Order: sequence, then structure tokens, then C-alpha cells
Amino acid sequence: MQGGVALVSGQGVICEYTLNVKAPYSERLLPLIDRALQDVGITPDQIEGFAVAVGPGAFTGLRIGLSTAKALAAAGSQLLVGVSTLEAMAWTLPFCAYQICPILDARKGEICSALFRHEGDRVIRLSDDAAVSPETLSSRIEQPTVFLGDGLTVYESVLRSQLKGLALFAPLAGRGGRAAAVAELGRRRLLHGHRDDLAELAPRYLRPTEAELKRLGRFVPVAS
Repeated sequence: MQGGVALVSGQGVICEYTLNVKAPYSERLLPLIDRALQDVGITPDQIEGFAVAVGPGAFTGLRIGLSTAKALAAAGSQLLVGVSTLEAMAWTLPFCAYQICPILDARKGEICSALFRHEGDRVIRLSDDAAVSPETLSSRIEQPTVFLGDGLTVYESVLRSQLKGLALFAPLAGRGGRAAAVAELGRRRLLHGHRDDLAELAPRYLRPTEAELKRLGRFVPVAS
């Protein structure tokens, strides 16, 4: 449900809007972008580059976010970079002494997760993104770990039960992703000369969509 937009510069966050409500992302993304530009008093052509979260995450939300970012970048011949959703979430807990595990509810009894740690002004990836059961994730945790993300809404009690004192939890205000974190990581990539090709940048799904499963003949309908 959560999505947002942000504008950042070398001086910090200029503006950021976050919504965590049950409303189609397609209906709120463009109005949020328009509001941000109007409130700051700039036009799209004054933006030097765009950053977009590319996943993992909800299939529809990722497609909408990525297609919108591509359209904006293409319209003004501007730069675009993709940013890992989980890495951007880990970025919101700087100088954390423990390893960090963002988790997203992937439905079907699974969570999307990865392990990170902070090293100075960098966030270091310790594991690849994976869609696993909370029990499988718990079996891979061997040290105190800070969890954050919407997966806690469903699986916090499971993690507490499985991991005991090894499970630490970010406060409510720090559990969700932030558009400003995506923007800041994207800005860093752009300043280091990284660029993504508009035609090749794609969402990072950790498992096939239902449509792909049907096409592959592995979709089994559930009888009521």
C-alpha cells in the first residue's frame, strides 16, 4: 500500500510525500509528483535525474512506478537509475550496529528479504534478495538483526517466536520504505557515473507473476 515521491539535492531532502492507504497506486502517483513540483516551484525539465525503486515488491506497483519514471526521463532526455527496494529500506537505518533485514509481505506465506549492514557511509549487501517463508528466513539468522518493512504486520510474531532475543524491530516511524532513501541512493549512483538504459531497466520480481504461471501451464485454480 505504501508509495511516495521525493525531491533531493546536495543540501538534503527538499520535499517528500508518503502515502500508506488502500488506493490504486496509478491514481495517486502522478498527483503526488505534480504536487511535489508545484510545492517546490520547479518544472520537470529542472530535474537532473530520476531514481525509481525496481523491486522486489508488488507486481502492479513496480510496473506503475517504473513506467512513470521512464516516461518522465524520456520526455526530458534525463538520466534514470534503478534502486533496490530492500537496499533503500536498509539505508534508512544509518550507523546501525546490527545487521538489517528489510522484509516485504510477498503473500502466499512468503516474504521478500535480504540482509545488509552499514559500513561508514555505505550500506553493504550480505545476501541476495529472496522470497522465502518466515521460518526459512529465521533459520538463516545467527546474530542480532533489526527487522523493518510491511512484512512485520503479518509475521512479527513468528519472528519473535523463532528468533527470541536475536530479533530486533525498528520503531513504527522507521518501518516503511522512504522515497527519499531511493532518491538519495539514486543520486549517489548518478554522481558516480552510473546510468540505466531506459529500454533495459525492468522490475526485479523474485517469482513469476500469475500470468506467467498460467502461460507456463503451472497455474492450478483453487476450487471453492
